[in-house]
Amino acid sequence: MKFIKEYKDGDRVFDIYLCKHKQSMVTKNGKAYESVILQDKTGTLDAKVWEPNNPGIGDYDTLDYIEVYGEITSFQGSLQVNVKRIRKCQEGEYQPADYLPVSSKNIDDMYRELTGLIASIHNTYLKQLLENFFVKDEAFKKAFCNSSAAKTVHHGFVGGLLEHTLSVTKLCDYYCSAYPILKRDLLLTAAMCHDIGKIREISPFPENDYTNDGQLLGHIVMGSQMIGERAAEIAGFPHELLAQVQHCILAHHGKYEFGSPKIPAIIEALALNHADDTDAKLETFKEILDNAKDPGWLGYNRLFESNLRASRIDF
Repeated sequence: MKFIKEYKDGDRVFDIYLCKHKQSMVTKNGKAYESVILQDKTGTLDAKVWEPNNPGIGDYDTLDYIEVYGEITSFQGSLQVNVKRIRKCQEGEYQPADYLPVSSKNIDDMYRELTGLIASIHNTYLKQLLENFFVKDEAFKKAFCNSSAAKTVHHGFVGGLLEHTLSVTKLCDYYCSAYPILKRDLLLTAAMCHDIGKIREISPFPENDYTNDGQLLGHIVMGSQMIGERAAEIAGFPHELLAQVQHCILAHHGKYEFGSPKIPAIIEALALNHADDTDAKLETFKEILDNAKDPGWLGYNRLFESNLRASRIDF
């Protein structure tokens, strides 16, 4: 099997991939075509079926495994497949593990590091809250380790939610050493829990798409609800402490226009917002560079509002 990350402009494609997404569209001239996202464990690849009624294009749908024949072209700095033939594959023709993107880091090692940070929490209420999620709840642990942190933007792979959460928590731990005014127990608890709602917002792989609750409520609101539910099971959990943890979660996107129901009002919420934003943006930029086939200018990126450059110069 040739993996998506190995392709370059001009290559021929003749292999099996997961149809991550399929959408019927129309050109400006009124011609019907299909826009498809192909996926394997190394990433995704945009594909276009310009003649969907061609006899060589078989019946297929989203989340089907399909054998694709076509040619790789470059469009606005990104690779794209001009598809000539498609055949829906049957079970046994493919290995599902080849089509699920997985963190390059060891999931068990990351989880041990995260629970090690839980062991460093001194506040008994916060420590019990974290242990109830990450240590005692096996269903939560399984979902958390297998979830992505986003549908497409960053950490969109198995183990992505864990990898992102650990990175954010470690950044917050550093902030606490650099800025002693920060309450470490509160900030690290909020960091470890800031995206727990994503296990309900985004469905498991291979679908990895927004659930109904994800569309209606979003991970920020659901995460705050989950914290409130678990805190209610802990006798005597201080109301003010709970409110501050929930505030950090509700404010961790920083601004209303970024989906935050609240703007940071305490310093720990501000620190969490910047740690989350830092890890998300650096990982997104890293993934763009990882997918760049050649050094040089990559074109305008809307997220960064800049024309990005991939440099291969070692100083």
